[in-house]
Amino acid sequence: MRSGAKVAVVGGVFAVVATGVGYGGWNLYNGLTGNGGEGGVTTRSAAKETGPPSADEVERTAKDFLTAWAAGEGPAAAQLTDNAAEAEPLLTGYREDAHVTKAVIAPGSAVGAKVPFTVEATVEYEGTSKSWSYSSELTVVRGLTTGRPLVDWQPSVVHPQLTEGTSLATDTASAPPIKAVGKDGVELTKEKYPSLGTVLDQLREKYGAKAGGKPGVELVVTSADGSVPDKTLLMLTKGEEGTLRTYLDAGVQAAAEKAVKQFGRASVVAVEPSTGRIRAVANSPAQGFNTAFGGAQAPGSTMKIVTAAMMLDKGLVSGPGSSVECPATVTWEREFHNLKDFSLGTTTLQRAFARSCNTTFIKPVKPLGQSAGSALGETALTYFGIGAEWQTGVKTWDGAVPASTGAETAASYIGQGKIQMNVLNVASIAATVKGGAFRQPLIVPQDLDDRELATAQPLPAGMAQTLRQLMSAGASGEGTGARAMASVGGNKGAKTGSAEVDGQGDSNAWFAGYADDLAAAAVVDSGGHGGDAAGEVVAQVLNAR
Repeated sequence: MRSGAKVAVVGGVFAVVATGVGYGGWNLYNGLTGNGGEGGVTTRSAAKETGPPSADEVERTAKDFLTAWAAGEGPAAAQLTDNAAEAEPLLTGYREDAHVTKAVIAPGSAVGAKVPFTVEATVEYEGTSKSWSYSSELTVVRGLTTGRPLVDWQPSVVHPQLTEGTSLATDTASAPPIKAVGKDGVELTKEKYPSLGTVLDQLREKYGAKAGGKPGVELVVTSADGSVPDKTLLMLTKGEEGTLRTYLDAGVQAAAEKAVKQFGRASVVAVEPSTGRIRAVANSPAQGFNTAFGGAQAPGSTMKIVTAAMMLDKGLVSGPGSSVECPATVTWEREFHNLKDFSLGTTTLQRAFARSCNTTFIKPVKPLGQSAGSALGETALTYFGIGAEWQTGVKTWDGAVPASTGAETAASYIGQGKIQMNVLNVASIAATVKGGAFRQPLIVPQDLDDRELATAQPLPAGMAQTLRQLMSAGASGEGTGARAMASVGGNKGAKTGSAEVDGQGDSNAWFAGYADDLAAAAVVDSGGHGGDAAGEVVAQVLNAR
């Protein structure tokens, strides 16, 4: 190996040290031959091998790849992967774009074809340097055409937070750092409130300059098209923070983080009905995709809030005491059932809503005829703003209630079929009922950028009063949300939901509720009945108000 790159065996662990100008390298022939020394790329047979790589092949391939990478030989390292064209820019960019001037990469013991490793690096930019350490792993596979053992290329090999379309870069930050504060002036950090990670990244990118700070120098995960906000991995010089006021409530946020953490996959959002201000958003797992704002799932029977509004709007019912039918099953091109085939016979709209009778919300809509497939979407947009373009201050999915036909129409009335929502949408629906009008959810003030907010018609007085009575019944007495809401005081209402997912044993649990001037919605994947897991999350959040 050339000078500037040293190979050492310490405690049986192979390590490579490569430094700036002295990055080591080899003269390669088709990526297969090298100097043959310890840590070099060794000569291999041209005969095509088959079957899984052997333990020796896994060890040798990992060693060769990590040696070339640590030595700054991006093209050579890329040739040891099964996708050299995609691997080479990231591996070369490690030195040229990320400005890594020293790398010590230490493989651990292989587990089958997987080899974990740690990286101890130095990043240097314009005279400032800082240490950087992390762990990752690689997998060795056999090449389909050559039979050679190769590293299965994934961007996450270089760093676990790299995904397709992203890269590493060290430069003056694209936006100044921000000090985000909640409604009471409490600082909101990723460390204390991990679910806010992606939210704070987006707020910084969008409003950092307006907050009055000055950018520093950072190593970031970035995307060429700007579709993903830069994610800071290492701060070489901090810059100056600008203070950004948000509408989040630190106390409610803390309760939301704690509530979802007890479940494998769960999300919750809290919204203030009188203003539309978002008081909390939390996900489990906390890192990664923000399902609470960006998810698109069937919301189950929480959609009956909108279906009830449609029935009132179309004159199919007139109020909570309207007489409706709740048979065990109803047929609309296929048979739909109530939970455990319960039946209430002839009953009131209020009782059918409280018990979440599926058939009640399918049976009386047949007289709508051809308009049945579009009526629900029209109501959702007209009164609840679902499907409009929301401008919360960060990226959101704003719900979809598309037109449907046949059995899908019937399914949509109970929150299945083509309907797609997230907990931000459902929390806003609950907030609209409590407040009497849709107020587009906001996480930061509108006057930061004078963005145009989505609007909707206020609920007619009679509709608003009826919907509040229905949700009050859902949160008390024999209502399916009564148990979850038992600990919640104040003027309250609730609606449970469960949504079946193809290939998933248990339904997703949904719950929407409000108490006084706070509304919340939660979903727990595979949580079963909405009044249990999701209801527990919402109750904890409402009790933090």
